[in-house]
Amino acid sequence: MKLDRLVAVAAGREKADLVLRGGRVVNVCTHEIQNTDVAIAEQHIAAVGGPFNGVEVINCTGLILCPGFVDAHVHIESSMLSVAEFARTVVTHGTVAVIADPHELANVMGAEGIRYVLRSSKYAPIQVYVMLSSCVPASQWESSGAELGAVDLLPFLADPWVLGLAEIMDYPGVIGGRADVLDKLRVAENRLIDGHAPGLAGADLQAYAASGVQSDHECTTADEAMDKLRAGMHIMIREGTAARNLDALIGLVTPANAAQFMFCTDDKHVDDLLSEGQIDCMVRRAIQLGLDPMLALRLATLSPARYCNLRRLGAIAPGYRASIVALDNLTDCRVRKVWSSGRLAAEDGVCVAERVELPGRPLLRGSINTHWLDVEDFAIPAPAPDGARINVIELIENQLATRKLVVPPTVRDGRLVADPQRDLAKLAVVERHAASGRVGLGFVKGLGLRRGALASTVAHDAHNLIVAGIEDSDILAAAIHLVKIRGGLCVVADGKVLADLPLPIGGLMSDQPAREVADGLGRVRAAARELGCGLRRPFMALSFLSLSVIGAIKLTDRGLIDVDRFAPIDLVAE
Repeated sequence: MKLDRLVAVAAGREKADLVLRGGRVVNVCTHEIQNTDVAIAEQHIAAVGGPFNGVEVINCTGLILCPGFVDAHVHIESSMLSVAEFARTVVTHGTVAVIADPHELANVMGAEGIRYVLRSSKYAPIQVYVMLSSCVPASQWESSGAELGAVDLLPFLADPWVLGLAEIMDYPGVIGGRADVLDKLRVAENRLIDGHAPGLAGADLQAYAASGVQSDHECTTADEAMDKLRAGMHIMIREGTAARNLDALIGLVTPANAAQFMFCTDDKHVDDLLSEGQIDCMVRRAIQLGLDPMLALRLATLSPARYCNLRRLGAIAPGYRASIVALDNLTDCRVRKVWSSGRLAAEDGVCVAERVELPGRPLLRGSINTHWLDVEDFAIPAPAPDGARINVIELIENQLATRKLVVPPTVRDGRLVADPQRDLAKLAVVERHAASGRVGLGFVKGLGLRRGALASTVAHDAHNLIVAGIEDSDILAAAIHLVKIRGGLCVVADGKVLADLPLPIGGLMSDQPAREVADGLGRVRAAARELGCGLRRPFMALSFLSLSVIGAIKLTDRGLIDVDRFAPIDLVAE
């Protein structure tokens, strides 16, 4: 920013580069709407009022001008898009800044994954800030591709685009005073520290908040959110693909506490971004549920900006970044135009920002490194005695949690096998980072598969290769195909690939345009339905069956994990 020029334009000594004339300007600082002009000098707002003279003047009569939207917490990887393509997609919905936690890439690539996000974002049409991933690996029972301790994170804090420490999922480690967890908190003690503590209350919540954690995005009930507000925490209301909490929490927002609330999407698939939108759809929904439109806009703009210490973002006021959204009206929140840092970035749902390729096009190195796979890797010998029972994961649709079932196995030729008549599919997790040869084996109920196999290298949080299927030969074929295409999703039946979606960036993200990725996701879902799977989001359900920190029972490359006891258990029940 050239300060002398900004002041000269504001004082009327020089022409503005751009004047937005005649719009109704939302002032989120005072909760009022003013009929006025906005003068822009380079990337910043010089003045609000007028009339102003400008090199370019745009007539905004009939439009409402509000600050650009800020997503307070998002995993870009969950969109399955590259950083640049994600930015080009969300800017059409009015999002001008995101606070990204590259947790998924960090679990696959470590510090290299964080650097990839920082470098990729430099040429994006929005501002991408980063919070440093705090839980790599997520737990001792998952084999991730890296480990990040306090000493590994410390150098990143010198980067101006790094704001602090991302969601502290290991709240037992915080409460228990574990040294490695507290070291990370100490490193970031003067920066932002985001939380992740579903259901935490009482003395445990007090200890968690006392450690310096300042926010939480896992609240699912109003009572839980109120407890955390009283503990001085900020509440990120989440509305993603899997977790949707806005309806349950929006009634808590008042003019008195609006500064403590903000919107975030956390995890949202590409097809939902294209069909529903991003923060704009949260503003729309909040207004439909009765929230004052001015408060809804504050939660999407000024509240997250001030929480994140982004002092020149989140309002239309002198000296603020000229990131502005033009809406038809406040009820529909339909985005007509978006200016990002003073430049037109989107118009009528199309990104018009210049597409800039990064020098050297820094795709990450290949991330699929498995041992040589054979069908015998997926065989499970039948236990003795014959009356033994097995532990089975029961999937709960639209939830990350699971149930533990104890059922008699199906045995064929001396081996435990899938049983589609009982909706029991075999589940395998293949370690894919260090070619260790570890393969965790178990069974899952709830997928509805009658034949074939589904496979994915998106498997939270360590992102090993996960496969569910009926016949071992199809499980093997699906796993081998994902190795060949450098990661992604696929559906296999009778040894043939019915559909796939390559995700060559860390086995998590595509290098293709958003529409092509959404179409590919639609094809693999349709193929899964052909095999009998009736779940609306089968690959999202599959991806969380290996997350060892949520649910009653999960499967990792190290075997079955009893999450309640946080300990491994045998496939054969006691």
